[in-house]
Amino acid sequence: MRRISILGATGSIGQNTIDLIARAPQEYRVVALTGAGNIAQLADDACRLGAEIAVTAHDDRLEELRTALSGSGVDAAAGAQAIVEAAQRPADWVMSAIVGVAGLAPGLAALRDGATLALANKESLVCAGSLMRDTARTRGATLLPVDSEHSAIFQALTGENIADVERIVITASGGAFRDWPVEDLHKATLELASSHPNWDMGQRITIDSASLFNKAMEVIETREYFGIEPERIEVLVHPESLVHALVGFADGALMAHVGPPDMRHAIGYALHWPERRALPVERLDLARIGSLTFRAPDERRWPALRLAREVMAAGGLSGAVFNAAKETALDGFIDGRIGFTKMAEVVERVLDRICAQPGHIDATMTLDNVAHIDHLARQEAGTVIQKIAG
Repeated sequence: MRRISILGATGSIGQNTIDLIARAPQEYRVVALTGAGNIAQLADDACRLGAEIAVTAHDDRLEELRTALSGSGVDAAAGAQAIVEAAQRPADWVMSAIVGVAGLAPGLAALRDGATLALANKESLVCAGSLMRDTARTRGATLLPVDSEHSAIFQALTGENIADVERIVITASGGAFRDWPVEDLHKATLELASSHPNWDMGQRITIDSASLFNKAMEVIETREYFGIEPERIEVLVHPESLVHALVGFADGALMAHVGPPDMRHAIGYALHWPERRALPVERLDLARIGSLTFRAPDERRWPALRLAREVMAAGGLSGAVFNAAKETALDGFIDGRIGFTKMAEVVERVLDRICAQPGHIDATMTLDNVAHIDHLARQEAGTVIQKIAG
């Protein structure tokens, strides 16, 4: 039996992962499940799957988790360090689906143990791409992409030489406001931004999809994962969300990955890799679909894409600055302190200030330095938000 751990088990990626492994319980032994505030879901899944341990990120919820697990034989723990320790437990395959930079340390811990890490936490590569790659290489671990776009690229590159790749194209649905007049975007509400036209995801990633900060992160992630130059990474708005990525080769051919907007495809591919197995996802009827549409993104509407390219040009720890500022700006929008269009302004101002200070983004790529720059960027973003909010 394969030993499986799921970091971020109560989120949408974690729940889709559980759906797949629960369909073949004889193949898997669940080592650890981690979550945040949804204690009932975490405990229920841990008991149902017979996990060794369940861990909540919230220290003050430990007794609640223990009570929910009472009599099950499942151990309980709480806090950030406990999640790292859970990730260090011997496992063959670990899903990294914790949202935000909080997923970096547990993911690194799993790689240091030599596990296969299925990476849905894009912040890990954006903030510390070289650290993740170097750790995987030196520890003999395997890093597999789970974002639908990067899974698509990975699949399209199977059997191909990366030197023959001319360009990589990742697609974006455009989110909730893709057809709004640009001049009306400042009116976007939290409720509208939290509803995705194609995907069923958590609130934060849904809002990031509306602002295309999610896609901006994925552009950086593409460079970090596949080592392709930034100028050869393109973004297309594709409202149907059926073509997840395309790889263009030196002979002019484009290899496209087409599939339904269902994260169980990318999760299942990583779970069964290097095999390809049947999955419980929709089979597309292309005749019924009829047509697929694409258009170039307007960076006036989505300035996050321009900021991502500036981050790649700056290099070093600028990705950690970008992510911390983005997460803080998103908090500001969710809390009602700033408007939808002000999020990009916050991120740009933080990048300009911190990247201009010697010794920050050019520091050595270590977990401690990433944590330090993350803290600085969040402080600066908080200051910017206060000024904007008046």
